[in-house]
Amino acid sequence: MFTEREAASGLDELMRFALLGDHRDGLDLARALAASGRHELSLYSGPASGLAPLHRLGLNPRAIADLEEVLADPDLDAVIIASSTSARAAQLRRALQSECHVLCVHPADPSPDVAYEAALIQTDTGRALLPLLPLAQHPAFARAADMARAGSVRMVELEIWTTEDAFLDGELKLSLPGWDVLRFVAGEIGEVYLQSAQPELRPGQPLLVSGRFLGEVLFQSTYLPGQSESRWRLSLVTTTGRATLLFRDGFPGPADWTFTDENGETRTESFAAFDPWTALLERFEQAVRNAPSKKLTPGQAADECLTKTPPVLGWQDELRALELDDAARRSAERGRSSTLDLQVTTEEASFKGTMTLVGCSLIWLTVAVLILAIWLPYLALLIVPVFAIFLVLQALRWIVPKSESSPHAPHEESSRGA
Repeated sequence: MFTEREAASGLDELMRFALLGDHRDGLDLARALAASGRHELSLYSGPASGLAPLHRLGLNPRAIADLEEVLADPDLDAVIIASSTSARAAQLRRALQSECHVLCVHPADPSPDVAYEAALIQTDTGRALLPLLPLAQHPAFARAADMARAGSVRMVELEIWTTEDAFLDGELKLSLPGWDVLRFVAGEIGEVYLQSAQPELRPGQPLLVSGRFLGEVLFQSTYLPGQSESRWRLSLVTTTGRATLLFRDGFPGPADWTFTDENGETRTESFAAFDPWTALLERFEQAVRNAPSKKLTPGQAADECLTKTPPVLGWQDELRALELDDAARRSAERGRSSTLDLQVTTEEASFKGTMTLVGCSLIWLTVAVLILAIWLPYLALLIVPVFAIFLVLQALRWIVPKSESSPHAPHEESSRGA
């Protein structure tokens, strides 16, 4: 790991990475590592087929089959989790417990629970933890976010074409791209409604997602797999017209931003092809520099995300993406919109949730005891000490420190889309 001297000087010394798995996003990040010349991919653990593309990049990591042997390397600084969906959760947990900096392919798991657990482990280790969500790193989206902050946006429209049968992973679990872009542009999403061509979600079918941000801004996302070409389009419907960002050859190729200026004239800005993985690597380097060498305070890990000020990618964005996928899945199953409660993963939130569960259980237990007391009167004497114990547990709330509120906290309706 880094010494205090190395941490204080930025990243003067190279970092030694291990790549776990051969997911395409992990290989793209390995390519950015090779291009940077600042770091070394020294270890690889995964299918043998993943070594060939690494060799073509000029990378020759040592192949190790056993995960524990990889994590036991004393010189290892960071781990890239790029394994299959079924193995990703366990590897993420172990990499964090070994106190390595971690980058994890999205989705970390079909369920948000694993991401919640990873966030809590991060608060204990104080290491950098980022998802491989490179989309919002594109500078063109910052222009759209500036327009949304101006307050004239009424609706955000996202349209994604892909030549693949995307949007459902190998376990047929929904995984929609673009949640990070939508949140970066207009803030937190509070409600989603998913429609598909058939009642059950199947590979290759088009999907339509609509909903609202916190506030009065609406959104609509269209996902079209199996198209003859790839294309990305983001439009902002304003009170004076429509501003459109079009990736003609799909993301992250060349893009054109067309909008109406203050004089009512149509203008176009062009963006050259962009490498989001290089930008993501730079964001990870920043996260490593800022990572403390001690336990984080509750809520500190959630302070960095694309909806805060300043907007920077953080693990909270992975949590939100998984929550939104889960909400869209529930919407498709029930045939109605699904609302998100947008809980922040902190020790305080976990404590309150546990106390709520315990309190409800005690109420039902009391009812059962009163019924049994008809035949066994002495059981009624247990009610008072049980509730006394519960009150003592409630007093522990003062021990759990409260996280500082943020003007852009997810549970407040003061996001950029408001």
